[in-house]
Amino acid sequence: MKKLSLYLSLLAAIVLSAGVVSCGDDNDDPVVTPTPEPEPEPQPVAYDTIYPVHYDLTVTVGKHGGMASQETHLTLSVDSLTNPNTVISFEGNGIEITDYTIENIYDAKYMYQVPTTADRFAKLQIKSNKLNVVRERPFQSNTYAARKYTHAWLNDSILLVMAANGEADKIIWTKLNANDMIITGEGELSLAVADGYDSFTTSGLLTYRQSDKKLFYFYYSKKGSGRTATKESNFHTAVINPETMAVEKDNTYPQAAEMQGSAYGELMQNFIFFDDNDNLYLSVFSSVNKINIGSLVRIKKGEYNFEEGYNAFPDAKGKIVSVIYLGGSKVLAYSGDASIGTGIQDQAYYYSIVDLNAKTATPIKFNGADLPYSAGSFSQRAVYNAKENKAYFGVSNADGETIYVYDVATGSVAKGLSIAPGYYFDQIRLMHDDPIIVEKK
Repeated sequence: MKKLSLYLSLLAAIVLSAGVVSCGDDNDDPVVTPTPEPEPEPQPVAYDTIYPVHYDLTVTVGKHGGMASQETHLTLSVDSLTNPNTVISFEGNGIEITDYTIENIYDAKYMYQVPTTADRFAKLQIKSNKLNVVRERPFQSNTYAARKYTHAWLNDSILLVMAANGEADKIIWTKLNANDMIITGEGELSLAVADGYDSFTTSGLLTYRQSDKKLFYFYYSKKGSGRTATKESNFHTAVINPETMAVEKDNTYPQAAEMQGSAYGELMQNFIFFDDNDNLYLSVFSSVNKINIGSLVRIKKGEYNFEEGYNAFPDAKGKIVSVIYLGGSKVLAYSGDASIGTGIQDQAYYYSIVDLNAKTATPIKFNGADLPYSAGSFSQRAVYNAKENKAYFGVSNADGETIYVYDVATGSVAKGLSIAPGYYFDQIRLMHDDPIIVEKK
């Protein structure tokens, strides 16, 4: 019995010892499996939209050209005009536009015109130095001659074309949707040729004032044709409702005889602009001692007559060939010096910066001296890039064909690229390319 009792005691001790060890294991830190880190959420990719532009340079071959000139015209697209070490040669480059004219209506990307066949409206685009016909629309009742019409944009898509008809005894108009070139309306204005005259000027000039949604049409009557025609002593301003095309006012301007570009609208050169306050400016001229002298006159916002006595270019030496608004009451003007010459080939034209408030025109200087005079009068050889706030303009003289760059903010002038001998500036146009979507860096 004693042996059995001893055995049971030993067994109980062993069990108790095992229980103590087991309790000790329960008190140890448990083994923990780590929780995996969550995968990071993918970040959205940010994109930028780039709006590239290019410049279409049009030149004539052999000599300076003019309206409907017979010289060969070549057009080449370039991305930049700023490098003074670049010489553009048109030998084997660019395109020759033959079936269409170089006189166009422009928007950001496209050109619009009446081709030489004078049977339709055309929407064109130069892309990769190739002329593409985007869309064309045959005439309806109203017909137009190539190069002989004026225009206004009523909004981003509605284009209004206007001109004298074939007999030049009526003023006709056509509205087109520029997107699809569908004709949305046409008719004629209720204007009559002035007593004692037999016809209207070929196209006149047209523009649209956004602030009160009114059209301004500048025109005059004449007797005879060509350079020998007798013209009214003062031109007219017709104020038109663009919705109904009703003529609401018809005023004459007693301080100047004629507006620039009366025969060919603004197809070759810019003559009209609006300032930051929607005041309207127009390049006009009158004969002074048998010399045509230009003025830059104004119709203030909300008014319908030209401001009496206002002339932003009071010391003009000849006609004001073209004007481009640069913002901040500054204008780049290209004008002639009639004491030297008035011909297209004459080296008699110069660039100025006009201050609309001070009514002064200051010739542009380069390296401290006035830029040399330029040849070529029938041309739009200047353009303004608002994003860069710079104007580019071409000068043609004995030193060659050179583009200069005017920085509007600083007033500084730098040389840009030049054109190889044998080619002459005709037009510089700023054109927009298709937007490009790129990933932000």
